[in-house]
Amino acid sequence: MTMTVRAVARRALHQQASVALRGRGKPLSLTPLQLQVQLQENRKRLLSAAVAENPVIPSAAPPPFPLSQQASVAGEPSQDVHRQQRAQRILREAVAATAPKHTWTRDEIAAIYYQPLMELAFQASTVHRRFHSPSEVQLCTLMNIKTGGCTEDCSYCAQSTRYQEGTGLVAKRVETVESVLAAARVARDKGSTRFCMGAAWRDMRGRKNSLRNIKDMVTGVRAMGMEVCVTLGMIDEAQARELKEAGLTAYNHNVDTSREFYPSVISTRTYDERLKTLSNVRDAGISVCSGGILGLGETSEDRIGLLHTVATLPSHPESFPVNALVPIKGTPLGDRKPIEFVSMLRTIAAARIVMPATIIRIAAGRKTMAEEQQALCFMAGANAIFTGEKMLTTECNGWDEDAAMFGRWGLEPMKSFQKSALPAGDVVADYL
Repeated sequence: MTMTVRAVARRALHQQASVALRGRGKPLSLTPLQLQVQLQENRKRLLSAAVAENPVIPSAAPPPFPLSQQASVAGEPSQDVHRQQRAQRILREAVAATAPKHTWTRDEIAAIYYQPLMELAFQASTVHRRFHSPSEVQLCTLMNIKTGGCTEDCSYCAQSTRYQEGTGLVAKRVETVESVLAAARVARDKGSTRFCMGAAWRDMRGRKNSLRNIKDMVTGVRAMGMEVCVTLGMIDEAQARELKEAGLTAYNHNVDTSREFYPSVISTRTYDERLKTLSNVRDAGISVCSGGILGLGETSEDRIGLLHTVATLPSHPESFPVNALVPIKGTPLGDRKPIEFVSMLRTIAAARIVMPATIIRIAAGRKTMAEEQQALCFMAGANAIFTGEKMLTTECNGWDEDAAMFGRWGLEPMKSFQKSALPAGDVVADYL
């Protein structure tokens, strides 16, 4: 008969406990309570050793056995029981919230992130329905208005000049205002309500002509009744104000990952420089769009760090893009395996709970997700996608494909500037 993993683990721990007791001259026969206590002590010791040898194992992760199987001494709950009870209390309070919280600690976010996935997704859906219409999904289209030629060394990006020889990407000049507005009209007619424009630059210093043209693009897109977002690298206070005056809705500047892991991915721009750009954007009265990339080689703790960074900003990002790394040959991360879907779903669900009013966007990598996986993400709190012909240098799901998916799942496009927010009293957290 094939033994389960848990049975094998229990037999191994039982043998270790027996050996340990034999070494101290104690009898091999143990009462059930003595055995349970000894197994618990051995499990803690082995887990601590495993964590020391492999930092990827999260110290805040839920215990491997249910509460009912946790050892206790003299009727007192074990540390694992206390930890799980605390995590449940944190989740319960987060799910019951009727307003965003900006004072999250990393431990609190970890307690939410490491919840059993089914429970996490369900509770995220509860929060989502309190703050958003569950059938509304924002349709965004992203156009690359300046391809390649970037001096940054972001390990995932094909547009860096450092990897041009390996990627074969040819740098191009900035698109004309007319060509960009023509693309925006196509996107609008196809159903997109938000048009995003990206330029492969480190920053906007010395680009007065380009900035003037981009402002004309922004004004033109707004005149079509669409929201408009740009991502142009680092910008200062004056440039942010100019974009605001032109009618810019949002500025995208991802923090990518945790502060600790960030130097492993990028060396030419600091984490604080990214946060400064977000501050300049926010101070100018422009909505902040900032998210991350999963699959860079980060751990779960780094994903928690990413969430902690954005969830403790002075105001939560108006939108939080969740990107799955699309490995591009020729870049340093070109051979990485795609991130597992469960990590995407867990991050989306945790983000929904800690940033309840934020729009959460499934961004890069959606092309590889099955329709049912996308539906799970929508149920767990995602309410925006990129749709159209392309996402910068990677593939994107097309408008017709997404329209068919919306029809099958009862979804509808979110209107420009009109995200429907449900009154807080309309949904009561089903978590007692």
